[in-house]
Amino acid sequence: MFASLPELSQEVREAYLARLGVAAEPPSVAALHHLVRRHAERVPYETIWIHAGEAWDIDAGTAAARIALQSRGGYCYHLNGALGLLLTSLGYAVRGHVGGVHGADGPDPAAMGNHLVLTVDGLPNDDNPTGTWYVDAGLGDALHGPLPLRAGPHPQPPFALSLEQDGDPTTWHLTHDPRGGFRGMTWSTADARPSDFEAKHRWLSTAPESGFVQVAMAEKRDATGVDVVRGLVLSRIGDDDRVDEPVTDRGAWFGLLADVFDLRLDAMASEARDRLWDGVLAAHRRWEAAQATT
Repeated sequence: MFASLPELSQEVREAYLARLGVAAEPPSVAALHHLVRRHAERVPYETIWIHAGEAWDIDAGTAAARIALQSRGGYCYHLNGALGLLLTSLGYAVRGHVGGVHGADGPDPAAMGNHLVLTVDGLPNDDNPTGTWYVDAGLGDALHGPLPLRAGPHPQPPFALSLEQDGDPTTWHLTHDPRGGFRGMTWSTADARPSDFEAKHRWLSTAPESGFVQVAMAEKRDATGVDVVRGLVLSRIGDDDRVDEPVTDRGAWFGLLADVFDLRLDAMASEARDRLWDGVLAAHRRWEAAQATT
């Protein structure tokens, strides 16, 4: 995937597979789909660490250890970086690519580097004769499993997804369902380097203008939709869409993170838990005050 990436230790690999509830087996289309779906269902997309004051880097080995041993998640660099290491350790031919998540205005060259994309080669079947699969555990509310890397619609209920190329064989584009949290994502087929993402990671995790810095959130995808918590509000996008009442009790909110998103935060320092809760509650109170004046 990248040059000079670490190998997973046996301890981390075994714990990672145990968290996913899958056994190690030789690479196959069926095994890839099973593992990636379990990853989407059990490892959350989360920015809780930013609001707890945990300054994470984008080292894939460190991310894999956190996921495996501390029941944590992360955003794209952590989730796809760690997943890429796990798949590589199991014998899959994994590549990493520079992507750019964009909004309603369409693909934006300035966005490139705000997303890490994975592809897996060498697994042809009747549905995908080229054998290349688009794998992405780092988009939160989008993919539930791998997609064959070919242009056209790729529904993954409840979302209508599609892949496109605009005459450039080195560029792919994912269009997300209108109900999702973003409009689309473009990526280059060239191999990525860790340095391709460092500047965007610093901005996304520290800049006051970054949505990740403004709102603590977590998402976890399953076969029928996605659970989302933004601040103190839990919602569901899917067959049973809903928005719950704010959870303003500290114990209940940490329980929600544990029960819905498998974020138990057992290894988090007590002062970081205090900072997290105080910040999320204060942000919610500011939002309530703003709503009262409109």
